[in-house]
Amino acid sequence: MKYRIEHDSMGQVQVPADRYWGAQTQRSVENFPIGVGLETMPREIIHAFGILKKAAAMANHALRPEKMTGEKTSAICAACDEVIDGTLSAHFPLVVWQTGSGTQSNMNANEVIANRGNELAGQKLLHPNDDINMSQSSNDTFPTAMHIAAVCAIEDRVIPAIDVLTAAFARLERENAGIVKSGRTHLQDATPIAFSQEISGWRTSLVRDKELLERALPGLKELALGGTAVGTGLNAPKGFDAAVAAAVSQLTGKTFVTAPNKFHALTSKDELVFAHGALKALACDLMKIANDIRWLASGPRLGLGEITIPENEPGSSIMPGKVNPTQCEAVTMVAVQVIGNDTAVGLAASQGNFQLNVFMPVLIYNFLQSARLLSEAMLSFHDHCVTGIRANREKMEGNLHNSLMLVTALNPYIGYENAAKTAKKAYQENISLKEACVCLGFLTAQQFDEVFHPEQMV
Repeated sequence: MKYRIEHDSMGQVQVPADRYWGAQTQRSVENFPIGVGLETMPREIIHAFGILKKAAAMANHALRPEKMTGEKTSAICAACDEVIDGTLSAHFPLVVWQTGSGTQSNMNANEVIANRGNELAGQKLLHPNDDINMSQSSNDTFPTAMHIAAVCAIEDRVIPAIDVLTAAFARLERENAGIVKSGRTHLQDATPIAFSQEISGWRTSLVRDKELLERALPGLKELALGGTAVGTGLNAPKGFDAAVAAAVSQLTGKTFVTAPNKFHALTSKDELVFAHGALKALACDLMKIANDIRWLASGPRLGLGEITIPENEPGSSIMPGKVNPTQCEAVTMVAVQVIGNDTAVGLAASQGNFQLNVFMPVLIYNFLQSARLLSEAMLSFHDHCVTGIRANREKMEGNLHNSLMLVTALNPYIGYENAAKTAKKAYQENISLKEACVCLGFLTAQQFDEVFHPEQMV
């Protein structure tokens, strides 16, 4: 491998000749051989750095044109565009397990953009610190990248996936109108429910989860940029914070604002904790929905068997013909991961000391993994399971009429205690509710038929 010599304040460093990064990135590569190739800084953060560095150049050009000249701004913006579109992804090698402030990832972005910008300009025009990092600090850029990435993940991936799954359940509600089945509580038989009502519970859970995520967005749209090292805004021109937030909004098409208190923005991560709590709520609801579906599809002969789901692949290497609810299992495993991630996010957010939180890379790594997994799992669940759910009407009707909890319909006519006696006799002697009720003398056969209508109990 060919190398070139780069230098920083600590001296010279050998850097691979075909890479745009510089000395500080290379030191991080060498000092943190932890999770290499597996747990690199999320691509969403790299994308966000491209946006914020371009926005910073635009704001600096407006406020400090003598320092951020038009020529420099053009070169920086062109290089940032390649960061944003992923062209330069191979030049961001750093792992999550680095400095807790994300300083080395900020410098990685500064070095790559400076070197690529110089190449595009055809001259040594840009300096990583003096130009790309102008009016900034790692301590305000990394939190800003976190918020930009989190907003994009929620608005562009998670919420659209929720909408897709919600629409599928709405369609299933319409298609299954009029079907009545047995309800279940405590995993025991309960009073009847319309299948469409059961589906509506799934749909509404997703609608509510979307609402919770939307409530979290305003806090995430406040940016720390402009606070520089400790929140005072040292070395940033007056108005930079508002100008850079406006530029980020312009570049993303989303409404970002400057954080009203930079001391809070640099050290507290409560907005991300709150938003991840909404992701965890979504995970919990998806766990419940997926479990309901696989229980209802259990069998095919010895389980509930009240619905059928698509048969996507063989389920056993030894039992021919076995098919398993694999999409439901994938969703529930994703839910477990997200619930675990919530612990990491909360603990990381609790570790702010004085003017900085130094657990930011691990926090955003877990946050973005949750958002990514949930969005992809919901789309897969939609495509390979939910769209193929079909009601087994015959099985639902058979279970409904065999349920002892239909005896609840008799309460107004024979009272709770007599209804309980009827249910127990029917169960112990394996006879119908009608036979038990008539045998006990509570109602005649004709009276029973007049008041017992399971389909009307929903």
